[in-house]
Amino acid sequence: MRILTAILALTLSASVALAGPVNFDAWRTHWFAFFSKVTFAPSAGAISVTADGSVSITYDRLAPEDWDARMASWVWDVDSSVPATDLRQKGGDDRNLALYFAFLPKAEAERLQGTRSLRKLLNHPEGRVLVYVWGGDHARGAVLGSPYLGPRGKTIVLRPSGTGSHAETVDLAADYRRAFGSTPEALVALALSADSDDTDVIMQGQVSNLRLQ
Repeated sequence: MRILTAILALTLSASVALAGPVNFDAWRTHWFAFFSKVTFAPSAGAISVTADGSVSITYDRLAPEDWDARMASWVWDVDSSVPATDLRQKGGDDRNLALYFAFLPKAEAERLQGTRSLRKLLNHPEGRVLVYVWGGDHARGAVLGSPYLGPRGKTIVLRPSGTGSHAETVDLAADYRRAFGSTPEALVALALSADSDDTDVIMQGQVSNLRLQ
């Protein structure tokens, strides 16, 4: 009975870790944010973003208990939108909001467990990144090559440019197989970016209730 109770406790604790909302308070801002006019403002279960003709990204590593997450859900809002752009064009691909889900082989995830550098994770030759985007002039569900990540990253369009509020649920495992033709291993990091530097407009939005399962 003790063994069964211990196993149940471990299972429940893992479920809670995966099912709980993501806390944005400890997220770090990437280095080029120091030269940009982008504000990330975390609050309870949410993060507000304002990009004033600029671009930046904020991110956090995931704990090992979250590496097996294969579903994600969130709510995002856009109050002020960038114009529609071609997300395949480097230097002309402004978007309102983009959520990044970065994966590594488990052996590499364990080896790099103490690494906080987003650049090292995104540039890892064995890393793969799914980028879910609100923006562009593409149809919902379009899978596009990333002009920055090359074969390591794919952009998945969830909403074209515009304002509003939407709840999203994504199947990370299915999208990974569709994008890269294989099965994901360890989900090691999450990131959020806003990008309005090419169109030189003000984008205002928010992501809330981000959950992993």
